[in-house]
Amino acid sequence: MSTEIRSSESHAAIAVDIVHSGLAADAAPLADQLVGERAASRLTTQDATLWGPDAEPEASIRLAWTTLHETSRPLLAEIDALAAELRAEGVDRVVLAGMGGSSLAPEVICATAGVPLVVLDTTDPGQVAEALAGDLRRTVLVVSSKSGSTVETDSHRRIFESAFAQDGIDAGSRIVVVTDPGSPLAALAEEAGYRKVFLADPHVGGRYSALTAFGLVPAGLAGADIAGLLDDAAAAAGRLAADDADNPAVRLAAALGAAHATGAEKVVLADTGSGITGFADWAEQLIAESTGKEGTGLLPVAVEGPDAPGFADARDDATPVAVGPAQGDARISTTGSLGGQFLLWEYATALVGRLLGINPFDQPDVEAAKKAARALLDEQSPAGPAVTPTLVDGPVEVYASGGSWLSPGVATVADALRALLAATPDHGYVAVQAYLDRIDDASIALLRTELARRCGVQTTFGWGPRFLHSTGQYHKGGHQNGVFLQVTGAVDADLPVPGRPYTLGELQRAQALGDGQVLAEHGRPVLRLHLTDRIAGLSHLIKAVQEVKA
Repeated sequence: MSTEIRSSESHAAIAVDIVHSGLAADAAPLADQLVGERAASRLTTQDATLWGPDAEPEASIRLAWTTLHETSRPLLAEIDALAAELRAEGVDRVVLAGMGGSSLAPEVICATAGVPLVVLDTTDPGQVAEALAGDLRRTVLVVSSKSGSTVETDSHRRIFESAFAQDGIDAGSRIVVVTDPGSPLAALAEEAGYRKVFLADPHVGGRYSALTAFGLVPAGLAGADIAGLLDDAAAAAGRLAADDADNPAVRLAAALGAAHATGAEKVVLADTGSGITGFADWAEQLIAESTGKEGTGLLPVAVEGPDAPGFADARDDATPVAVGPAQGDARISTTGSLGGQFLLWEYATALVGRLLGINPFDQPDVEAAKKAARALLDEQSPAGPAVTPTLVDGPVEVYASGGSWLSPGVATVADALRALLAATPDHGYVAVQAYLDRIDDASIALLRTELARRCGVQTTFGWGPRFLHSTGQYHKGGHQNGVFLQVTGAVDADLPVPGRPYTLGELQRAQALGDGQVLAEHGRPVLRLHLTDRIAGLSHLIKAVQEVKA
């Protein structure tokens, strides 16, 4: 069954199809429950009591996203004016420094629109160096941080500010800031005389911020049609606010909630011709950080397509969702414009939070990995078992933590991988976490499909440290049935962070070790494979994976 809404332009229509008849039947009572509770209309009017008294203080300052299609309109003229000024000065290359909600939405917007945007959501020195190697005389840096203190983003700002100065460019004229009012970054930007400061709505959390300045400023400067994006969201808004069982967000929330109640705690997202590029990467953060807490939640699994392992062969612990027309084994499909899909999934995720009995607006387990990384950087905490490798196999060092799951007889990378997969609980998952260069080391993403095909359990892939601002919350706060494969690599040419006592490579290493330490403290098996030579190590690792029996 399906529900859809349409604006005056057919491309703006959004629809939710619950393809699987059994799931549709299970979802119907939950949809009726949400309708009876007037959950959609109360969400639209920003009723902070929807998630219970414990969540109310946080929810009361996190619900302004329901009206962003209206309240963000004044930004359009400001962004257009700045874009015109920059183009007149010959500045047409946009580099975005931001993590999580500050980068995921603009990356999807620009990729879908086909306009170039260089995204820095990494601490890998090679990837940052490649961004620096572009024509700085044509470059504007957008520094985007809600808190104003994000360590990765602050590092990028410092590095680019220094590079501009070394090139004889007035750094202040080339830096644009997006942050919340009163943040340290806002104060710094004013003091430093940066080109422009956009203050975002502080009553919108990062993962719900696609239609705030965090999504619109970098995308608009890059040339995307952000007015059309708001138009499409506006076309969907009225229907998503309606208290009836045909509301697409109600149906999607009810279907996901019903699936979770039967043990399908994973949501496998595959694009099936939506016309949107990279939507699952944005939805991943929204779903995982919003629902993965208190030992429950929905784990999003972004896959390569409807024929990919994890989607085509999904077991009863997962719900395959097509972003686009229903194909293959999809149980749910969502179709429509990007602006409409943003709002649809935000509504549905908030409503799922009500069904699961959790607060969808906090992230109680994210800070632990940050603290561990800071302690390692400050040398206040020993690196523990990460210092000495368990074994060395050619260009790969093997480290194991999180219990005694790796037996003393293990001698190769392939052996270690077999042991990790064997430690995966029933209905568990494997998380591959690559602290590498997303451009030069892109082939590592093949590990997701290869491991998923061989182990038969849901397998996720994340670039570190970007996933720490996304699925990292679920890993510690959600269902505790994951095993973790970290891949780190030697740094050939490191980059110092001006004004800080560490380099990017040191920060990257601390983030990997810190997160692994926290996961191990949660009793989760963690296998870290360190590539002492990235090219040879990647080749060795891929061969080792192929040795693991399918």
